[in-house]
Amino acid sequence: MSTNETGGRLNVPGTPIFDGQTSRRGLRLNKMLMSFRSADNRERFSADEAAYCAEFGLAPEQTQAVLDRDWTAMIDLGGSIFYVYKLAMMDGRSMQYLGGVFTGMTEEEFQAELRAGGRRDG
Repeated sequence: MSTNETGGRLNVPGTPIFDGQTSRRGLRLNKMLMSFRSADNRERFSADEAAYCAEFGLAPEQTQAVLDRDWTAMIDLGGSIFYVYKLAMMDGRSMQYLGGVFTGMTEEEFQAELRAGGRRDG
């Protein structure tokens, strides 16, 4: 781990860092995803996903990431994994599924890695 030249932000290669800058970038996206705590909001979203995204003023690329279920893009665009997971749950996806997406594995491969004690990088 190290800090880079741009503002002393933490730089962990291959790892998205959710810091204040990322939080600000993803504020509207995270507010929308957090709204899924309410069953009524989940129903409204399911009825017209694009319109629901527009209600929260998402940037076009954030809306596209949500509509495409591009989980990595949502994180890159400021989404908090805790809130992104709320959408994944609406789609019947597990946290292990997302772990697989973020590591280039299938859900089953990711689960096997967990059962084996996790990945050993270096």
